[in-house]
Amino acid sequence: MSGTDEGGFVRRIGLFQATAINMSQMCGIGPFVTIPLMVAAFGGPQAVIGFVAGAVLALADGLIWAELGASLPGAGGSYVYLRQAFQYRSGKLMPFLFVWTAMLFIPLIMSTGVVGLVQYLGYLWPDMTQTQGDLVGLGVIVLVIGLLWRGVEHIARITAVMWCVMIASVLLVIVAAFSHFDAGQAFTYPDHAFDLGSGQFWTGFAAGLTIGIYDYLGYNTAAYMGAEIKDPGRTLPRAIVTSIAGIMGIYLLLQIGTLGVVDWHEMTDPGSVASQSVASAVLEETWGKGAADVVTVLILITAFASVFAGLLGGSRVPYDAARERVFFRPYGRLHPRHRFPALGLATMGVVTAIGFLIGRHTDLATLIQLLTTVMVIVQALAQIVALTVLRRRQPGLRRPYRMWLYPLPSVVALVGWLVIYGYADKNSPGRHPIEWSLAWVAAGCVAFVLWARVEKVWPFGPKEVSEEYAAGADPDAAGADPDTAGRDPDTAAATGGAANAAGATGDAASTAGDGPDGGDGPEGGVSPGAPAPPSAP
Repeated sequence: MSGTDEGGFVRRIGLFQATAINMSQMCGIGPFVTIPLMVAAFGGPQAVIGFVAGAVLALADGLIWAELGASLPGAGGSYVYLRQAFQYRSGKLMPFLFVWTAMLFIPLIMSTGVVGLVQYLGYLWPDMTQTQGDLVGLGVIVLVIGLLWRGVEHIARITAVMWCVMIASVLLVIVAAFSHFDAGQAFTYPDHAFDLGSGQFWTGFAAGLTIGIYDYLGYNTAAYMGAEIKDPGRTLPRAIVTSIAGIMGIYLLLQIGTLGVVDWHEMTDPGSVASQSVASAVLEETWGKGAADVVTVLILITAFASVFAGLLGGSRVPYDAARERVFFRPYGRLHPRHRFPALGLATMGVVTAIGFLIGRHTDLATLIQLLTTVMVIVQALAQIVALTVLRRRQPGLRRPYRMWLYPLPSVVALVGWLVIYGYADKNSPGRHPIEWSLAWVAAGCVAFVLWARVEKVWPFGPKEVSEEYAAGADPDAAGADPDTAGRDPDTAAATGGAANAAGATGDAASTAGDGPDGGDGPEGGVSPGAPAPPSAP
């Protein structure tokens, strides 16, 4: 399928481009800072299991994204999926909670990039103190916010340059590692490394799975662009599978090559270079200090650029939601001169700084655990439910791609995310990531009640149900009744048939420009603009 979609998007992105988009978001500084964490989690070279397990979870979850992205192809991703699936019972609660949690986990992801930047800077500045490192990291965040505050142009070029620099760094490390590879060192495992009856193995596995899925974040990027994908029923799942397989291959080469050069015990020693900047250690062991310095500079550039691009995209998430009146109105205002979402950028900048200090004064693994547990509840688990709910509520929804072997991938993803969540407290003793994540969601529920009361929406007003994506669907699919398919019987009389819902959406869209405080989105109609999906820096 090609040409122009009903929403006005041109379907011009093929399999190669969709795969490249995913891979460019997945591969960043992540593996360079997480290889030592993965080795520490498993206690030896068997840490490669973590990258394989992370790929399996990413693949299963990616197929969920593929069906949702192909059937709900508006820009916006999770926001759209949760709004469509949960509007029947809880109104705008779930999309509100997604934005609320995104305000936390997106900047926390960016803060891991700043932590990694400071760690690698320590290789070039070995006498840097803890306080100096803190100040450098905070200075980097202030610089990024300052640059974004002035407006930004040529973001596509910045992203392309970042991708090229990152690939150059990865290839240099892999080639250097295998030019001096010691197979005996890479494949010598400690006793009981694969003892499946040991609780320690499964605790390490859960920690490794958490780190692994963090490194694969970005595998869903193409699903956010479902309306621009050629033949999405074939292209989306293939792009997701291909990109995950490709990145897994790169990560395995990187991890195995590193283990063949640097003794894994060094990676678990907090005082060693290998535990803080393992790529620099590999280059120094193989090609000398000069080559190590060059790669370190490349990694610093990549880390800075990834934080820059991440905060640029992340700041748009609350702005888009506020334009649709599903979040606090002040976030829908643009800077009067430079025309960017100032409040969203400032909020995420502050959270990034707080997350950076947490990572510096606890450890990077704890920071990754915190951001992952927050993401699990409202995005990962909720989308698994959303897919099933939409199959039941909107059977007439046009689905160019239906999940292969349904519901097996959903079950695999569910088990994987529950393992990550269930072991979070064990892997971060004394940090209580589960309790913190639940507290954040509970605070979001309180914020929603306050917001809903002011805006006079459910539960203080009528429940708004809009099935704009199902309006043009085949009413004969799955035996759907075109007048009743997928609608809550409590709201059927108010919302009318699917055709009426489409008309209401069109009427709302025609009033664009009437939103509050500079916002111009309809109340409950079309999806928001495309926020950047979270990806590992």
